[in-house]
Amino acid sequence: MFIETESTPNPATLKFLPGLDVMGAGTADFANEEAASRSPLATGLFTLPGVTRVFLGGDFVTITKSDNTEWQALKPQVLGAIMEHFVAGRPVIEGDENELDEDVLPEDFEVVAQIKELLDTRVRPAVAGDGGDIVFRGFRDGVVKLHMQGACSGCPSSSATLKHGIENMLRHYVPEVVGVEQVDF
Repeated sequence: MFIETESTPNPATLKFLPGLDVMGAGTADFANEEAASRSPLATGLFTLPGVTRVFLGGDFVTITKSDNTEWQALKPQVLGAIMEHFVAGRPVIEGDENELDEDVLPEDFEVVAQIKELLDTRVRPAVAGDGGDIVFRGFRDGVVKLHMQGACSGCPSSSATLKHGIENMLRHYVPEVVGVEQVDF
């Protein structure tokens, strides 16, 4: 098994591409070891010293490291853990994923459908290319609430991406949008 690595705009993260489906459809973001309990892969990665976040994408794994950890020491350990997991044939996720509620009024469903379509077709593919994801969390009073995951979480350029890229695009195509806000959930 050959695993490629790619840098991301966030210097604290690396993207690992094992050459096969990781999540297939969907993503999973684990901010700590406790949150990773339903993922044998993420749990195994959190046992490595210096791993602070694990993000699982369609065909990649993004790892965020602590400030006092060097990639030179951590990268071979991550490669070994990912390889060992897939060679052993263990599942990536166990059980059902809990869907979080979205903050949307019933009268806004049509507008929200337009927003989600734009996010899915124009934003998420680009963000996935950088080792992350963006999740729609709500729409109230013209403000779109989004959650950044993976390499995008904590990335120095994520605020600029939200305000200058995503907000401008959404305001252009969906007149009801007046702003974009980053939220944690």
